Amino acid sequence: MLTLIRGASLYTPSPLGKMDVLIAGTKVIDFQPHIKLDSNINVKQIDATGCILTPGFVDSLVHITGGGGEASFASRTPEMNLTDATLHGITCVVAALGTDSSSRTLTNLVAKAKGLKELGLNVFCHTGSYHLPAKTLTGSVTNDIMYIEEFIGVGEVAISDHRSSQPTVQQLAELAAEAKVAGMLSGKKGIISIHVGPIDSHLTILHEVGNSTDIALSQFYPTHMNRNKALLDAGIDFCKAGGSIDFTTSTTEYDLAHGEYAAASALAYCLEHGVDATKLTMSSDGHASLPIFDDSFNLLGLEVGKEASLHTSFMQAVHEYGVSIEHALMAITSNPAQVLGLNKGTIRIQGDADLVLLDEKTLSTKHVWSNGKLMVEQGEAIVKGPFE
Repeated sequence: MLTLIRGASLYTPSPLGKMDVLIAGTKVIDFQPHIKLDSNINVKQIDATGCILTPGFVDSLVHITGGGGEASFASRTPEMNLTDATLHGITCVVAALGTDSSSRTLTNLVAKAKGLKELGLNVFCHTGSYHLPAKTLTGSVTNDIMYIEEFIGVGEVAISDHRSSQPTVQQLAELAAEAKVAGMLSGKKGIISIHVGPIDSHLTILHEVGNSTDIALSQFYPTHMNRNKALLDAGIDFCKAGGSIDFTTSTTEYDLAHGEYAAASALAYCLEHGVDATKLTMSSDGHASLPIFDDSFNLLGLEVGKEASLHTSFMQAVHEYGVSIEHALMAITSNPAQVLGLNKGTIRIQGDADLVLLDEKTLSTKHVWSNGKLMVEQGEAIVKGPFE
C-alpha cells in the first residue's frame, strides 16, 4: 500500500513549507508541494492540514532492559515496552547497560533489541557498560562492533562519578582507539558513550585523552551534561573544541531543585552562548534508575527514566524557551544520528520512512511511522508488544 500524507508543514528537520509526502513500503518515495497520483493502486491518504511532519525521533540513550537499582535487587528498574517509545514519536533507540553489568547482561540487551526490531522499532546497542575493562559478548570490543549488527559503539562508560571504575587516560584512549578502528572496518562510527557524573573533574579526562593522543574529542559522546551550570559550561567548551554533548530529559524534582538544568533549558542556554546547533542533542535515559544522592553520596531515593520525557522536552524547548522548531528537532533527530553514524534522523527521498505527524500548535503526537509501518494513529498505539 502507498500512503500519501497531504498538506503537512514538512521539517526534514529543516523547514521546507507545505508538502505532500508519499510513502511506499519502508521508504519515502517523494515529497513536493502537490503530488498527483493517477493509479488504481490502493492509496491511503492522510489529511495533514494543521500538522507538521518530522523525522522519527532518535533517542540516543535508553536502558531497554532496565537499569540496576542502587537500592539493591528489589529496585532494579523494569524493561521498556514498544509503546513507551512509539507513543512519543521515538522510532529509533540506542540501548546500553549502565551501573549494573552483572544482573543486566549484553546477551539480554541484544535479545531485547532483536525483539523490538521484530515489532518495527529501529534499535542499536553499545557493548560494554559503566566500567572498564569493558565487558563484551565475543571477547573483544573489536569483534562485538564488527560482527554483531546491533553494536555500534561502547558505553555508557562512567567518568566523574563515584560509581565509575575510575578509568585512566590510557584506558580511555585505548578503548576509543579500538572502537574507532572496529568502526572503520565495519562501516560504523565506534563512538564511546560517556556517562558524566557530578564530580568536579567534569570532562577533564576526555580533554587529556585529546591532548595526549591522536584521538579526537568527537570520538566521545558525553551525556547527562545538564547536571549543573559548571558542567554545562564545561560542555560548551567541549563543543567549541570539536565535540558534541547530550542532555538528559529524564530528571527528578529533587535534582532540579538542587541545580540541575531541565534539558530544554540547557539546550536554549547553549544556543544562546553560541554553540553550533549541530553539536547538541537530547536523550531520555529511559528506564534507567535515577538515584537521588546527597552531597556525601548517600542514597535518598530512586526514580525511573521515561522515554516520554524526550517529546516533552522538545515541546518545552519550543514553547517555554523559545528554541526554534528546527533546532529543537535537530537535537532529537539528525544530530544524534550524525554523532552515532546512523542512517536515520532526516526525511529525504529514498530515505527510511521514519516519520512523526505532530499537531502544529500543541506539538502533540498524532501519527507515527517506523520504517513505513504505521505504529500510532490519532495518538493511539495500533502496534503493541505481545505483553502490553
